[in-house]
Amino acid sequence: MNTKKTKVIVTGGAGFIGSHLVEALVGEGYDVHVIDDLSAGKREQVHPSATLHIHDIRKFDDIALVFTGAKLVFHLAALPRVQPSIIDPRLTNEINHTGTLNVLVAARDAKVRRVVYAASSSAYGDQEKLPLTEDMAADPLSPYGLQKYVGELQCRLFSRIYGLQTVSLRYFNVYGPRASNEGAYALVVSRFLAQRQKGEPMTVVPDGTQSRDFTHVRDIVRANILAARSRNVGAGEAINIGGGKNYTVSEIAEMIGGPTVFVEPRIEPKHTRADITKARELLGWKPQVVFEDGIAELKKLHGLV
Repeated sequence: MNTKKTKVIVTGGAGFIGSHLVEALVGEGYDVHVIDDLSAGKREQVHPSATLHIHDIRKFDDIALVFTGAKLVFHLAALPRVQPSIIDPRLTNEINHTGTLNVLVAARDAKVRRVVYAASSSAYGDQEKLPLTEDMAADPLSPYGLQKYVGELQCRLFSRIYGLQTVSLRYFNVYGPRASNEGAYALVVSRFLAQRQKGEPMTVVPDGTQSRDFTHVRDIVRANILAARSRNVGAGEAINIGGGKNYTVSEIAEMIGGPTVFVEPRIEPKHTRADITKARELLGWKPQVVFEDGIAELKKLHGLV
């Protein structure tokens, strides 16, 4: 694809994953436009060569204007995390469900070529078998998981009904520089690093044997760009983007190093591990960052070595 002056949109482009994706797209020569309400994202994280539009995806008329002339849309804007969605399911539904519908309608009306949707492994819930494959029946354990899964179904329908090319990438526990460590429900890697920086013990949900598949943000960015360009997708496919290996919370604490303390359990899957065969076959993607190397890089970044 000739990227020169090709207009692309990244919703949530001021956030953790979005800002990394924006940087990569600018480096590829795209004309990058960011839609973000800065409720979680940060203005200073947006690449200076990108155009920032401060809008809320719940307000269709505001965002629709930005879509004019765009060829690609990367829809990352969301109110993430499982626990906040359990506390306030109405708010998360407005952003994750209605906001996604607004993005798809705006893309359809603007004749965008393809939408790459940031889906979530939380759609699987707590499955009996591992690894998790895309043909498993969705069984979300939270409003967030349900909302992200419904977003996939919306994408598929827009491909079938309107001919809008879509592809959904099911992220597995993304980590890396700029990941949020704020709040009680920050993801485990970021939370542990922040706690160690403060000299606090790492808070482990009993009994520390629950395991997760982790994906470095640089690998997530590559998957997005490959999904935008691949000729093998566009009909609403759901594709796992994960490391293909899982680690227990206790193992992560050991990698970071330091004391731990147990806290109250939460509603969450016991184990996750992605089957990434489909990503290899359709996108030519596989993870490049080994988890242990990614943790070592973050420890150095946080001054813990």
